[in-house]
Amino acid sequence: MVGKTVLYIEDNPDNMTLVKRVLESRGYFLLQATNGLSGVAFAEEQDVDLVLLDINLPDIDGYEVAHRLRHSSKHALAYIPIIAITANALKGDAEKALAAGCDVYMSKPINIRELWARVEAFLPSSEEKSQQNEV
Repeated sequence: MVGKTVLYIEDNPDNMTLVKRVLESRGYFLLQATNGLSGVAFAEEQDVDLVLLDINLPDIDGYEVAHRLRHSSKHALAYIPIIAITANALKGDAEKALAAGCDVYMSKPINIRELWARVEAFLPSSEEKSQQNEV
């Protein structure tokens, strides 16, 4: 079985490397975009199962990315899970991300256990599925 594809839209190379290691070690395939416009283009061109989205991007912000994904001519993007990951931790930031179309809001620094739990909630890994089947 081929792993699920996760698109990570993030301009910080350290965060990208960390998430890449974690997800690929669990069997996911990671597509990487370093700005909002390329992230939207990737999502429209590729088959993506989940989007991890930084809010503070160098071109358009993550709120606009989420809005564009939700209103894309590619119908499936209206329903794809989007997890916002951001250093924005002010009151109202989570609500703003959810209002833009994100399903979940996580603050940075990235907590690997929390990230893993959020991704698994939307896309159980083949490892997780086989354990559930054994129970």
